[in-house]
Amino acid sequence: MGIDLNRGIGLDRPFIKGLDLSERLYTDAVRPLLAESFPDLPYSAALIGPGSEVLGFDTPQSTDHDWGPRLQLFLKPADHGVKRQAVDDMLARQLPEKVCGYPTRFRRQGERPHHGIDILTVPAFFMGFLGFDPAGDISAIDWVSVPQQNLLMVTAGRVFHDGLGELTPLREKLAWYPRDVWLYLMAAQWQRIAQEEAFMGRCGQVGDDLGSRLLAGRQVHDLMRLCFLIERRYAPYWKWLGTAFARLSCAVRLTPIFESLLAAASWQERQKHLAAACECVAQMHNALGITERLDTRVAPYYDRPFLVIHAGRFAEALYAEIESEEVRALPMHLGAVDQFVDSTDALNYPERFRGIWGGKPSA
Repeated sequence: MGIDLNRGIGLDRPFIKGLDLSERLYTDAVRPLLAESFPDLPYSAALIGPGSEVLGFDTPQSTDHDWGPRLQLFLKPADHGVKRQAVDDMLARQLPEKVCGYPTRFRRQGERPHHGIDILTVPAFFMGFLGFDPAGDISAIDWVSVPQQNLLMVTAGRVFHDGLGELTPLREKLAWYPRDVWLYLMAAQWQRIAQEEAFMGRCGQVGDDLGSRLLAGRQVHDLMRLCFLIERRYAPYWKWLGTAFARLSCAVRLTPIFESLLAAASWQERQKHLAAACECVAQMHNALGITERLDTRVAPYYDRPFLVIHAGRFAEALYAEIESEEVRALPMHLGAVDQFVDSTDALNYPERFRGIWGGKPSA
């Protein structure tokens, strides 16, 4: 029996995208209740941070856990200290049982049902996701110590009301990297590609087809991440990488190449498609106009029968364009934390990585 995608999995009501549902929670319930009970309380309301619905990728399948009408309510630090509990109690008592047919209370294992409204402060929220307070100056170490997925979490989603006047300017400030940090990250990504660009063919040459396939996948992943940087878009975590990549302008051209590359039966065929992909991304680099134009054709790797883009050339050209002494003081080609760390648990704690570049851990 098929699933009706107009209805949630196991639900008897039409599916509504989480962002839209949460906005209805705010406009239909939270806003009028706050106006009545706390008319003089300044606040901001949004749905940002973790969750597939924040990225707009939720589907009916998402409704089976940790999904529903929810949002963050931001108070000034002074108000949070004295009014948070009163606001929370009022919402617990007076929120309607449902919004658009969806329950407004969440039941987690071992806990009593509670509404999905987190009451917090702007500095605490951003500190938790970034490891620093973006209201002040953002250093180069700040930028590179945060995974792109975290930067995406705090800049995606939707602000329903910004009565504090803080969320919108901070999200704009974090919308993309400063120019020299951007160049540094692209240089590091090209260098990742350079380090393994001949390995796929070499594995195939010695009969290690499994190794050749694995390396083909790694090269595709690294090229995809580079495309996000070139198009100035933060990349999400693994689950949504392909979905988000499909929204890049380069996807129309590159997706068929990547699919052919990953489906290829021999290393020689993989090499043909990988060469085409690398040449395409090299052309994208030249189109940015931020370095001298580089040859976008693949060429042999020394005297071996492997055609590569010689990605190190692009890394060197980008690094040469960096003007900031602060950025140039970062370890050359190391890049941001998610360019050399691939542990989900580790990447959930960006404040732990600042010491890698000589920064002080967050308090």
